[in-house]
Amino acid sequence: MTDPTPPDGQPSRGVSRRGVLGLAAVAAAGTAVGFGTGRATSSGADDPRRGSHAFHGDHQAGITTPVQQHLYFASLDMTAGASREDLVSLLQDWTAAAAQLTAGQEVGESGATDGSPLAPPDDTGEALGLGPHNLTLTFGLGASLFDREGDPFGIAARRPEALTPLPSFAFDLLEDAISDGDLCIQACADDPQVVVHAIRNLSRIAFGRAQVRWTRLGYGRTSRTDAGQQTPRNLFGFKDGTANILSDDAEALDRWVWASDGWMAGGSYLVARTIQMTIESWDRTRLQEQELVIGRTKGEGAPLSGGTEMTEPDFAMRSSTGDFAVPSTSHVRLAHPDLNDGVRLLRRGYNYVDGNNDLGQITAGLFFLSFQRDPAQFVQIQTALKTDALNEYIRHVGSALYAVPPGARRGEHIAQALFES
Repeated sequence: MTDPTPPDGQPSRGVSRRGVLGLAAVAAAGTAVGFGTGRATSSGADDPRRGSHAFHGDHQAGITTPVQQHLYFASLDMTAGASREDLVSLLQDWTAAAAQLTAGQEVGESGATDGSPLAPPDDTGEALGLGPHNLTLTFGLGASLFDREGDPFGIAARRPEALTPLPSFAFDLLEDAISDGDLCIQACADDPQVVVHAIRNLSRIAFGRAQVRWTRLGYGRTSRTDAGQQTPRNLFGFKDGTANILSDDAEALDRWVWASDGWMAGGSYLVARTIQMTIESWDRTRLQEQELVIGRTKGEGAPLSGGTEMTEPDFAMRSSTGDFAVPSTSHVRLAHPDLNDGVRLLRRGYNYVDGNNDLGQITAGLFFLSFQRDPAQFVQIQTALKTDALNEYIRHVGSALYAVPPGARRGEHIAQALFES
């Protein structure tokens, strides 16, 4: 199948520079993966650098796409005095750049090396020769974008009812500096340089219209969205996301992930939570206690009621002491759909490490990402976790909620329906 990266490994330029040839390459890449499916091209099986996902489609890629190994997430705020025209032009420019980036191309007309020597290059160049590495770019809109005083963007009346700031939860220690934001970009790929390059260039494009509020660099996925993927482990050493919604479960996606109302039809809502883990305390906890806190065995990942990783927990089973085999305060029990009116989320979390604090303790944890058709799903589950024994070992320090519009079709820009009457 056609791939946008030439045999010499150097990425092609954008459409405007290559003209018809560039357009054909992007179109071929989109055809190869299937419109709106976000599946990787078969070339990725032979060379991971060449795997790619179509940017255009019915839904944004980066939701049901098989979870990649690396993440760079950015929250941005529109600049003071920015207008509706600034917002629309930014979304148009991001759409064009995202189509180039996910196809493994350089950004702009002249890329990193072919422009005027007297002007900054269109592309920063650190991803030259790397290929797309299954890059996906997912864009979201925060509640604050609709709440600006004076409604400078003319969208206040079109704010989705579901896009309401999340309530305060037990044990929240949220920091404003790593919470919320007008806009977000989720970049996921199987190469760390590729995701950094994407966010760097999209942030650069936003200059004068929006600026970065906070970012999170993640590595090592902690969820799976594809049946062919192994269940990964979080930094506590336990398998995470065993019961996650998978990309081939169309019924579950329609019921729990895809929104259906107005301009958000085909979109979703993204919850992003920075969950800091008290690594040192956990590492000094007995294995038996760790397993009771989680509700699963650490090795196999099986529920404490028995079986294998994929065995459904038996919440009625009792141990020889008369207690529930899966403790009443265990994370698995409190978060399970059976005890939450069947509510499910699609998770795409990542581990993160931010170095050490002044006491030499590791600053690390889980960057929790979930997609749902209504944020009330997350609220219900998070509220149920109030008595979770895991709360002794974690701190929720960052939080954000975004409306993720449906995918942009060719010739459209991100969230175009929001601005149409």
